[in-house]
Amino acid sequence: MLKWAIILAVVALIAGALGFTGVAGAAAGVAKILFFLFLVGFVLVLLLGGTLFKAATGPK
Repeated sequence: MLKWAIILAVVALIAGALGFTGVAGAAAGVAKILFFLFLVGFVLVLLLGGTLFKAATGPK
């Protein structure tokens, strides 16, 4: 997901530089949504990895 966010951000920058403002705005909007979804997922994995998933595997 982060990979696609970076790709769309680059597309938005290139499209903006070439004057395609509609495409640039759309790509930037999608990149922003994907980045925040990645960020939420990353934080959830960090929190659950330290608590829930560790308890599910049992003590070592």
